[in-house]
Amino acid sequence: MRMPILAIAAAALGAALFVAPSLAEPVPTKEELERLDAQQPAQTPMAAPTTPVQAGPIAPPPLETVNVVGRRVPDNGYRLASGDKVRVTVYDEADLSGEFQVDGSGNVYLPLIGQTRAAGYTTQTLGLAIAASLANGYVNNPRVSVEVTTYRPFYIIGEVNKPGEYAYVNDMTAENAVAMAGGYTPKADTDDLYVRAEGSTQEHEVPADATTRVHPGDVIRVERDGAWKVADFLSPILPVIGPACSVIIGTYC
Repeated sequence: MRMPILAIAAAALGAALFVAPSLAEPVPTKEELERLDAQQPAQTPMAAPTTPVQAGPIAPPPLETVNVVGRRVPDNGYRLASGDKVRVTVYDEADLSGEFQVDGSGNVYLPLIGQTRAAGYTTQTLGLAIAASLANGYVNNPRVSVEVTTYRPFYIIGEVNKPGEYAYVNDMTAENAVAMAGGYTPKADTDDLYVRAEGSTQEHEVPADATTRVHPGDVIRVERDGAWKVADFLSPILPVIGPACSVIIGTYC
């Protein structure tokens, strides 16, 4: 009877040794569980329902600064100079009102107050200066307005039929100026011209069309066309090179 008992005991011992390692396996920690969970394939979470967001007022787009090519017309910032004529109105004082010319020194001569500086002033600032002078012992609380009645002339030279000085008119363009000067000569460059503003030493090449505005006091110069410039350059030497061409290539240049 001892042998079966020993055999059963040995079998039981072997089964215990086989099962024991799995029973002795330690319980995973929280960190290990999180690491194992991170290794699992990520699941795309369901999108949470969104609620509409109340939009605030939409800010306006930034303002753009537009550069208008050739925009050079008199406006409220127009500066007076010699040759301009202004109308001065002193309200309730007809004897002090009238039209006055800005002379070569840049002054106007007004009743009561005499010589008054005008060159470099706008019509608004000149009106304020006249009012201040009249208030100095002449008129109580004077109200003065000034407006330009005749702008100083502009000048056009070069390849036009009638170069010279011409009266300026509002919104004058390069085309208007050329027309007033009798149009282009046959040798003129009709695409571009050169403008020098009054008081400046530089002239600027501008299109000879309606986009170029002319300002009082401007000097406009119309150039000769490029082909005519070449012809003018070659004309003195053609008598010399002409016979040479006939000898070399058999044709008179």
